[in-house]
Amino acid sequence: MTRKDVVIAGFGAAGAALALALVKGGMPAASIAVFDPASGGDAPERKDHRILALNAASHAFLEGLGVWDSLRDTAYPMRSIALSDTAWEEEIRPLLLGLEAAAGEALAHLVPLTRLQAVLREACRAAGLMPEPMAIRRFEADPGGVLLETGLKTALLVAADGASSPLRQQAGIPFHGWRYGQMALTAIIRHAAPHNGEAVQHFLPSGPFALLPLDEGRSSMVWSASPPQAKALLAADEAGQLHAISAAAAGWRGDILGIEGISAHPLALGLARRFVGDRLALVADAAHQVHPLAGQGLNLGFADVAALSGIILERVGLGLDCGAPDALALYQAQRRPPAVAMGYATEGLNHLFSNDIGPLRVIRDIGMGLVQRSERAKALFMRAASGMPRIAP
Repeated sequence: MTRKDVVIAGFGAAGAALALALVKGGMPAASIAVFDPASGGDAPERKDHRILALNAASHAFLEGLGVWDSLRDTAYPMRSIALSDTAWEEEIRPLLLGLEAAAGEALAHLVPLTRLQAVLREACRAAGLMPEPMAIRRFEADPGGVLLETGLKTALLVAADGASSPLRQQAGIPFHGWRYGQMALTAIIRHAAPHNGEAVQHFLPSGPFALLPLDEGRSSMVWSASPPQAKALLAADEAGQLHAISAAAAGWRGDILGIEGISAHPLALGLARRFVGDRLALVADAAHQVHPLAGQGLNLGFADVAALSGIILERVGLGLDCGAPDALALYQAQRRPPAVAMGYATEGLNHLFSNDIGPLRVIRDIGMGLVQRSERAKALFMRAASGMPRIAP
């Protein structure tokens, strides 16, 4: 029987980052196995134009893995963000709250999802980590390890297999949440006015509409629209799409000149009741889903990977069992509370802003106005968004 220290199910950004972090931390590649059914065959990968906003903590994590230099040419800095709260029919969306990074810094970096995945996967392969092109369908855990249907045995099985996570379901871990009744419309937008590294987010009654800066003349659109809105926009011709997007942007990027790769993705909130099982750890979407209005989905996933890899490396370095209950309890204690907090925060913000109720609009606009006038409040917002630990004065 072949035995591995760690088996990772999934070779997306989170799974690949975990495998690479373990090897970079000193574990032999031969002690790690990665399984991913999408890695087999010669079919080209499905095009995906989604752009990820990576915060300072994710930036530092990827630098530590040695892959940031390979991403640098397509990592677009977001230096400021402008927020507004208006009704759909209003032609002008005035600034209510603006956040700006310190000189020479960025609030986040915008990176294409497909590029990030390709860079991480290539780094894994260069380190000797070659995924098995198959799914893990059955496993049995006992005090001595996890036995997979392939005959492989491991001390720890990691589920990085997505929001529907077959491994989470096989382990009987409940996943609580609901659909938002919103679709995330994503696309790359070409526009006439320069963005100067500024992101904009308009809170509209149907959901937030955001334009995130790429290279000059292009922005990434993320529009949380109602299903009828999304269906109508996808069915419209290019002229109709340009008209609708121009109305939502309300002049913040000048004339909208073109659209590339428009697609729709259902939005949901989801949280695993536990992030661990018997010799099983859940990471990224297998553990949690949050609304994209704060751009924190994969940032939470990378934080999971950083915490879990640190625990595994420490245990293995000391000759201890990395899948033991106390190791997994530590991982859950470190990662479930932040995920719960982010889920509540994005849920609350979405409900607060995705409506056109007059009294609520007054309250939230007053709140954003108070933050706009307080440098300390702005600093707290940016510190929370960065994902970096708070340093006591």
